[in-house]
Amino acid sequence: MRLTLGLTGMDPNTESALQAAIQAANSRMGNAWSLVPDADAEYVIVDMDSMYGPMSWLRLHAAGKSVVALTAAQRTQADFRLGQPFDANTVANLLREIATQAGVTIEAPAAPEPKPAPAPAAPVAPAPVAVTPAPEPAPAPAPAPAPAPAPTPAPVAPAPVAEKPVVEAPVETPAAAEPVVARPASSIVEGTLLDWIVNDRLKGRVRLRSATDGLLIDVEQRVYHGPAALKPLAPHFEGKLDSSEFVPVDAATWASESARLGAAMPLSRLVWFGNLLAGKGSLASEHDPARRYLMVKWPQTEREYPKHFRIATVMMKGPSLVSEIAEASGVTQAEVADFINANLATGFAEVEREPEPVDPGKAGSGLFGRLRGR
Repeated sequence: MRLTLGLTGMDPNTESALQAAIQAANSRMGNAWSLVPDADAEYVIVDMDSMYGPMSWLRLHAAGKSVVALTAAQRTQADFRLGQPFDANTVANLLREIATQAGVTIEAPAAPEPKPAPAPAAPVAPAPVAVTPAPEPAPAPAPAPAPAPAPTPAPVAPAPVAEKPVVEAPVETPAAAEPVVARPASSIVEGTLLDWIVNDRLKGRVRLRSATDGLLIDVEQRVYHGPAALKPLAPHFEGKLDSSEFVPVDAATWASESARLGAAMPLSRLVWFGNLLAGKGSLASEHDPARRYLMVKWPQTEREYPKHFRIATVMMKGPSLVSEIAEASGVTQAEVADFINANLATGFAEVEREPEPVDPGKAGSGLFGRLRGR
């Protein structure tokens, strides 16, 4: 049984490179796959990082296709994921994973039969070698008489040296090591988890003590290890945390606990979630409700918030008011406001730019301006 694979929603360079990688991977699997147009394929690879990728995913998902997301993000809403950048090995792993879930066994091509080793040649007796007798050694010469020892001079007493008083150097107490967690002037400072992340209050690697499922934060590397879902972390963004909640973590503990929690995720995901909750259904105070907002690039929507896909789709079409976005996407204005807060904070959305003012002096410099000036 041959499986069918299609490609869509990507630029020509990406498509050509992916086709080459698929052909190389398919040849290792006995050509178990067929590359066909996406309309005829059971499995379709979509570039989710392109502008039209999410639209293609929505169309294919409605058509009942199994979608493979080609993306640099660590998570995806598609059935399968192919990471960016890719090569023949990662493509081969993907094709093998899909085939396994489809119940298709892919046999590797048979290895060529080894050639028989040649029979060893018969041993050849060595030719006789004439032995020449060694010459007798010459008699050793008589040893020369040893020279008479030189007279030893009498020892001379050293001149007396005045002793200097010994002054003991003061013993310096080593300075205490720099704490991993940055302490403000006051001993305890409270704030939400978002406040601690975005205001440069944390240093190094820390563990959030009250996170029962485990949460490790590395501010310098801008990553964290924790639960795949975001909603279990909501209490830490809504309540106040003091500095004692953040426990420094050494390298060995970090290695073992991060391996248990899974792959690292970008810290911007927590910033996005914190701003999603901060407004509580209203635009943040620094954002004007009378302005229009739009998406400038497609966000990585979360499975826990399926309505966000509809909101992002509307905002990708152009700048709109909060009320217009809510009406077009079929959600409440509160959900739109929260979504805008989160994506403005992470750079996926922006406010509509006001048109540049026209210089009156330059406005009348054309032909019609000169005619009006007469």
